[in-house]
Amino acid sequence: MHLSIQSLRIFVTVAEAGSISAAARLLYMSQPSVSAHVRSLETSLAAHLLDRGPAGTTLTPAGAVLADHARRILGILEEVDGEVAAAQGQADRKLSVAGTSTLGSYLLPRVLSRFLAENETVRTELRVGNAEKVAEWIINREVSLAICAGQVDHEQLECTEIFDEALILAAGRAHPLAGRSLTPEDLAGQRFLLREIGSSTRLDQDQALADWGLKDSPSWTIWSAEAARESVRAGLGLALISEHVVAQDLRSGELVRLRINPAPRRRPVTLVRMADQPLTPVEQRFVELVSTIKAWPLG
Repeated sequence: MHLSIQSLRIFVTVAEAGSISAAARLLYMSQPSVSAHVRSLETSLAAHLLDRGPAGTTLTPAGAVLADHARRILGILEEVDGEVAAAQGQADRKLSVAGTSTLGSYLLPRVLSRFLAENETVRTELRVGNAEKVAEWIINREVSLAICAGQVDHEQLECTEIFDEALILAAGRAHPLAGRSLTPEDLAGQRFLLREIGSSTRLDQDQALADWGLKDSPSWTIWSAEAARESVRAGLGLALISEHVVAQDLRSGELVRLRINPAPRRRPVTLVRMADQPLTPVEQRFVELVSTIKAWPLG
């Protein structure tokens, strides 16, 4: 018999949420993925765990037994992890953090460099993903802290705004709109390079296009900030992107910033954590450092 810890976590969420779809929303997962984890448990245990109906799911007697034991197993595993680390003198030597794509790639390495200069013995893990993936990592307790673009809306998560940043509309240096004062009407017919669904930047891009009355503009989906930057350089379209992703290209003249009125809204940069999870001393020190950041780039 093999029971995956991740599957147990997901099953407990299904039990508490009352349906596969509600659990999928809470976990930032697809419904088929959640269902696959439940089926895996049912296969391993040779037992029917959930009754599915129009109003959601209910636990079978076997499912209720598993949910009860799974909660205790997950609690014990957290205790084991903390006590083993303490026994080895490592309770204050591990930091797992994540960032949404732009922040994880461009800001967090600078923050960690400053932090590790004063905390040399800390073992660090840095993960980078879109907003949905980062939220999933925190909820599943795979990372403890994250720096995200925008608010992460989830009842289990606590978001604290640190500062805000500008998004700019970037174009290739030879673009015919470069150097002009623009209105949204000037952008009609332009192709926009948009991040994937699930990215916090995509939410900002959709909001800007809605503000400009350009929701139906031609668009391509680009799955990373770097790919969007290179696509703009190649003349494939316009991108609403963090000013920090293209800062070097703007200085070199490879890209230009299109000036449009109204300008894109600024977006908050937030520190995200589980609302009910106490911080370790090393995590607390990291939070204190992050809380001193008032602007990007770091001084």
